[in-house]
Amino acid sequence: MSVTRIGPQHLAGVAAIEKEVFANPWSEKSLELLCGDTALGFAAIDGDTVTAYGGMLTVLDEGQITNIATHPDHRRQGLAAKVLAALLEEARARGIVSVTLEVRASNEAAISLYQKFDFSVVGKRVRFYTQPTEDALIMQCTLTS
Repeated sequence: MSVTRIGPQHLAGVAAIEKEVFANPWSEKSLELLCGDTALGFAAIDGDTVTAYGGMLTVLDEGQITNIATHPDHRRQGLAAKVLAALLEEARARGIVSVTLEVRASNEAAISLYQKFDFSVVGKRVRFYTQPTEDALIMQCTLTS
């Protein structure tokens, strides 16, 4: 297993995970954004299979994590943590100083992961998610060199 920058060759695998785990998945075309200059994308790869991925949009010195997802067949292996670590390492290298994200208020596993990387809750978006309707917690971390 390795973690690498998302390239065009990974987009079908990333889109397959999106469809598997999210009620409103991004299209493969939308995911192309993660291969551009104003975004970051990393994927965990096992052989030729994308097993997990994460994406972040960037503007000036700020980052916004879009999604971090692991295929259900590959959960509980630390893949999301490896992808998140790669995202944050590259963000630091690019001079990003603040990273935010939204997470379902009921997603205790994800919240715990983000807290391990020094994210803290800074707000809430009421009824942010649909299918099912749920609040989002806004989490943020400050990156240091």
